[in-house]
Amino acid sequence: MRLVLETRSQTPPALALGAPLLAVALTLVSAVLIFAALGQDPWRALQVYFIAPVSDSWGLQEVAVKATPLVLISVGLSLCYRSNNWNIGAEGQFLVGAMAGGWLALATHGAPNGPWLMPAMLAAGAAGGALFALIPAVLRTRFGANEILTSLMLVYVAELLLDWLVRGPWRDPQGFNMPVTVSFEPEAIVPLLLEGGRLNVGTPIALLVVVLAAVLVGRTLKGVEIRLVGEAPRAARFAGFDTNRLTLTVFAISGGLAGLAGVLEAAGTVKMLQPGLSPGYGFTAIIVAFLGRLNPVGCLVAGVFLAITFIGGENAQIMLRMPLDATRVIQGLLLFYVLACDTLLLYRPRLVASTPA
Repeated sequence: MRLVLETRSQTPPALALGAPLLAVALTLVSAVLIFAALGQDPWRALQVYFIAPVSDSWGLQEVAVKATPLVLISVGLSLCYRSNNWNIGAEGQFLVGAMAGGWLALATHGAPNGPWLMPAMLAAGAAGGALFALIPAVLRTRFGANEILTSLMLVYVAELLLDWLVRGPWRDPQGFNMPVTVSFEPEAIVPLLLEGGRLNVGTPIALLVVVLAAVLVGRTLKGVEIRLVGEAPRAARFAGFDTNRLTLTVFAISGGLAGLAGVLEAAGTVKMLQPGLSPGYGFTAIIVAFLGRLNPVGCLVAGVFLAITFIGGENAQIMLRMPLDATRVIQGLLLFYVLACDTLLLYRPRLVASTPA
């Protein structure tokens, strides 16, 4: 007997809903095994990782803060992936957006500023991320270059550019030689929603983006074009849709949302520019996009779940003395299980008798 995979003619709705839930369940089982292998009480570790972050108001605020960039980036990536365009460089676009918005904050530092500064910083961040994302898009449409490789390689360009800026031209002269910029002035800091925490207006911006993206995908002609190009490119060409123009559009939207997330992180959470500004939001958002079934509302739910793992990992470092790498392993396993379970959506496993040689 041997196991073969047969292509499904139609995916059952229950299976489409159950696949991400199965991936989460398998991740939790794997997490228990990891905790036990590290000598931890698995049930206490699960409580620290997944229950403690949402057990009080401070934890809920921190989850929202972590989820905001994940949701923004993953919504943009979902539009790319739905149209069969593979943007893997959201991490670099996130950093470029932070640098573009941060440049405006630094250029106006010490000058009399008004309420115009924050909207200008957000616009600059989104524009910077969009322009950076258009590089692999143009390379693909003009020269046929693989966008996976080019977008991924540009991440290192953005990381090294940020590192050079904060160690050189933008370094705070009063910062004791630390590779950081000056702290942003109050006008250049994202306003808080609640006193005593870090929850800021970036969270409602992310919720608004989810609503707009859901309308775009489900209620507009552009949404039909995105779905058709991704699912049936030949039919899309017969329908008169320009695939190259769509590639530029979705990359610009994806990069713009990643850049917006970057400036919100720099001006809302960190309040300066520094190396290591992102804990890997751009790559984690890929997991969020697939766990959310490339659906904007699904990205919101998945972003909150991944944010819980971030906060839970930080709690485990403090309370259980567990390494941060354990959190990264759990997140990586989640992506692996999501992709593996997605196979069940496309193929039906079946045992067949082996034929004699």
